[in-house]
Amino acid sequence: MKFAVPGVVSAVAGAVLGAIAVLIITVAVQQNSRPDIDHGGDSDSSLLNNVEYGSR
Repeated sequence: MKFAVPGVVSAVAGAVLGAIAVLIITVAVQQNSRPDIDHGGDSDSSLLNNVEYGSR
């Protein structure tokens, strides 16, 4: 009985710290925002939605 109480306390503390660490890591790696789109490019040099045939 001498080692049971500290063992249980240690196990509970480890489980709680582990759960907190998992939650913090999960929140830290979540990507919940969209990246900003750069609209500052030159529209005349854009290749999107334009058919490019090259030089003939």
